[in-house]
Amino acid sequence: MILVNNLKARKFKDKFFKYLFLSSIVFCLLFLLILLSGIFSTGIKWISMKFLTSTPSRIPSRAGFLPAIVGSFYLIGTIGLITVPIGIGSAIYLEQYSNKKSWFYSFLEINISNLAGVPAIVYGLLGLAIFSRIHSIRGSVLSGALVLSLMILPVIIVSAREAVKAVPSILIEAAYGLGMTKWQMIKAVVIPYAAPGMLTGIILSLSRAIGESAPLLVVGAASMVTKLPSSLLSKYTAMPIQIFQWSSYPKKDFQDLAAAGIMVLLFFLLSANSVAIILRNKYQKERE
Repeated sequence: MILVNNLKARKFKDKFFKYLFLSSIVFCLLFLLILLSGIFSTGIKWISMKFLTSTPSRIPSRAGFLPAIVGSFYLIGTIGLITVPIGIGSAIYLEQYSNKKSWFYSFLEINISNLAGVPAIVYGLLGLAIFSRIHSIRGSVLSGALVLSLMILPVIIVSAREAVKAVPSILIEAAYGLGMTKWQMIKAVVIPYAAPGMLTGIILSLSRAIGESAPLLVVGAASMVTKLPSSLLSKYTAMPIQIFQWSSYPKKDFQDLAAAGIMVLLFFLLSANSVAIILRNKYQKERE
């Protein structure tokens, strides 16, 4: 009798937590759906080629999103050039070359893990203290890219390290058995096998960077730019900055423009995430 009661109690707990967790997921999805429906119903009427190819204006009907889109692409391109080689190189060094019993390895591991969880505004204040003091890059694309690179670099290193750790040791031993040097083994085995995880971490980190506004506001990104950036030292704006500016205006039309800007930003974020999924699946099929 006691065993039967215990069995019923365990089954009840199992069902209770199952539906509790399911209800949590449903609540989050429902709340997200409400937010998205509000944004789409408000901003869809402003989405047009004129909106995507025009510059900002004080008149809502003439306002466009082009400088923000181009500025974001400048940022992402520069961030990728900075973070990808440094992040992958750091991960390979930590997993393949460093002495994991040394104090230096422990020091790096602890600090990289801690930096991955630092709020974005802290990196903005760091950029304000360092890069904004350099007059030649103050308020430029380069200063914004450097700040966002510092923000996502620990995340890229952590994700790349996990991808390198997932490489089966038997493949590494087989490469050494064929007479390969360590670098030859890394090029032929580690990097190709870890590529899906690395690419996923890189693309998701860049997606996070493209949606950040706080660090850019702190380091002097302009909120009203009517010219496209022509170099890394040009003044710029980005999609989150432009959305923030429009949402701060009291006129309702600008609130609607902010919703349209959010839709464009969501499109780029979802596209980047889709690319990450496609690349991961492609490389996994090739690896299998």
